[in-house]
Amino acid sequence: MVDRADVRVHPTAEVSPDAVIGPGTSIWNLAQVREHARIGAGCIIGKNVYVDSGVVVGDRVKIQNNASLYRGVTVEDGVFVGPHVCFTNDRVPRAINRDGSPKTDDDWEVTPILVRAGASLGANSTILPGVTIGRWAMVGAGSVVTRDVADHELVVGNPARRLGSACACGQAVRDGDDGAPFRGACPACGADLPPDDGA
Repeated sequence: MVDRADVRVHPTAEVSPDAVIGPGTSIWNLAQVREHARIGAGCIIGKNVYVDSGVVVGDRVKIQNNASLYRGVTVEDGVFVGPHVCFTNDRVPRAINRDGSPKTDDDWEVTPILVRAGASLGANSTILPGVTIGRWAMVGAGSVVTRDVADHELVVGNPARRLGSACACGQAVRDGDDGAPFRGACPACGADLPPDDGA
């Protein structure tokens, strides 16, 4: 665990002493960071964000207000998590067993989620268990992601479906009317889409 002197934690935030927080990270009011969570350097954890036990967050990640990151989530460097984004981790959620007894940790299995570097998750999107979201991918606001999202892929809707590509600069480019993926220079920055280097 790092010295918390180089981390900004709002007085109303609840951060476990067993969480690892990187230097330069800010944790805002009413956020909760559970034991054994690892948050990298230079992150912004917004108001009322929940980071569960064992969650891993890379460097320079921005997590907006009211997002929920449950156990099993790994977020790589430079990811944007919009307000009210919810990561789930249980494929068969139930509060009780068949006999009516309350479920415990022994009655369920965490199914992990991975969000690769540079991806952006729009406000109020829901990410289902077992999904990987690729590098520089973009998930539209309100989407429900039920399957893997490729690098630089733009997905929207419920369930989320491919709409086009997303450049690392943030520019979204729709697929052609025939459904063919866009190929060529990004209209905003001029970079090749898809990129030659796999980034």
